[in-house]
Amino acid sequence: MSVAVTMHDPHRLGAHHGADGPAPKRIVVGYGFWVFLLSDFIMFAGFFAAYAVLKDSIADGPSSRELFDVNNVAVETVCLLLSSFTCGMAALAVSARNRIWTQLWLLATGLLGLAFFILEMREFHGLIQAGNGPQRSAFLTAFFTLVGCHGVHIIVGGLWLGTMMAQFWVKGFNETLIRRFMCFSLFWHALDIIWVAIFTIVYLMGVTE
Repeated sequence: MSVAVTMHDPHRLGAHHGADGPAPKRIVVGYGFWVFLLSDFIMFAGFFAAYAVLKDSIADGPSSRELFDVNNVAVETVCLLLSSFTCGMAALAVSARNRIWTQLWLLATGLLGLAFFILEMREFHGLIQAGNGPQRSAFLTAFFTLVGCHGVHIIVGGLWLGTMMAQFWVKGFNETLIRRFMCFSLFWHALDIIWVAIFTIVYLMGVTE
């Protein structure tokens, strides 16, 4: 009888399951950050879908083949891919608790991200100066929204990176900062994956169709 009461008593069950307390912070933060990344991928998937639908809606204006400079975009891509490599090297430096190399690799990552952003803004400026801004056609609206959203993420990542550099320098390698760095690393590599998709679908396919 006592076994049956224990199994069917919700108060006793709740007390048993609550004995261990809440989940560790690293699990909560990791789970929450993966949810954020997945929601970001879903948002970009919507932008990619909109671009796929609107890429031929040029309203008698220039098409992607006439507008895009693949050489410029190739340099952007190299900068971002190299920044992913330097971010990985920073992760190794963090694992080794080497403050100098951590700062150097993070600085290299930030500078490569900045170079990417400057090249992207130069492309946007050239298009707008030529009268091919986002208001010119549905195709250009979709293009500026998709690529511009990725650029905003690069800026946010750069600010995050700069903040971490300062924190690592002042506070050293505590558990909280290392966890933040791992989240940043995931975020930065995710931006690389999204950019490879943009480079392939928007630029390469745009100039070859």
